[in-house]
Amino acid sequence: MVPLIGWTWYFLEIVFCKRKWEEDRDTVLQGLHDLRDYPEYMWFLLYCEGTRFTETKHKISMEVADKKGLARLKYHLLPRTRGFTTAVQCLRGTVSAVYDVTLNFRGNKNPSLLGILYGKKYEADMRFPLEEIPEDEKEAANWLHKLYQEKERYFQEGTFPGPQIIPHRRPWTLLNFLFWATLLLSPLISFAIGIFSSGSPLLILSFLGFMWTASFAVRRLIGVTQIERGSSYGNSEVKKMD
Repeated sequence: MVPLIGWTWYFLEIVFCKRKWEEDRDTVLQGLHDLRDYPEYMWFLLYCEGTRFTETKHKISMEVADKKGLARLKYHLLPRTRGFTTAVQCLRGTVSAVYDVTLNFRGNKNPSLLGILYGKKYEADMRFPLEEIPEDEKEAANWLHKLYQEKERYFQEGTFPGPQIIPHRRPWTLLNFLFWATLLLSPLISFAIGIFSSGSPLLILSFLGFMWTASFAVRRLIGVTQIERGSSYGNSEVKKMD
């Protein structure tokens, strides 16, 4: 578990798994059962492809598609249906809707956390259609495959089907962020001002060294999430997929 990030996921009640159904079955079913009794409104986020897109994983995924007689996808990996159908069966009657969220960044840009920290601008198109999902597991799996085939249309036509909606800017969101950022960072800012006001070279160098170390550590943690350094999941030999 990645320090800080893994702990955050744990307290957010994320369902952890090893991506091996024989070992994950009881953990996943228990985690979904616990979410049924969640006292507040909740969102359950699921990445059906199971891993991030790389050329190697895409090639292997399409070999599996050919083997199973499924349509080839050019811009996506083949969705893994077991987790999706299990979540739908366990949460049916608890969640009121399922949203298919597709996010694409214009200009073939590849955003990163470091890019966001450096203030780079990314423009994206997003899609939120609401669908009716069959109750039968096999039919639900076929529904998911057809949905991914529909996603391919964006890269062919440049737009998602249906009317386009451009959300209005929300100044309140920015003001809320600035308020909490100022409130939470004010002790650090006051501390830094005190350090530099002291005039002590040792204190100033120690503070700068601490800030550099913290910045370096954050960048190292972000580096763990880069695609080329991600997990090998999906890179294995062609095998039976759920």
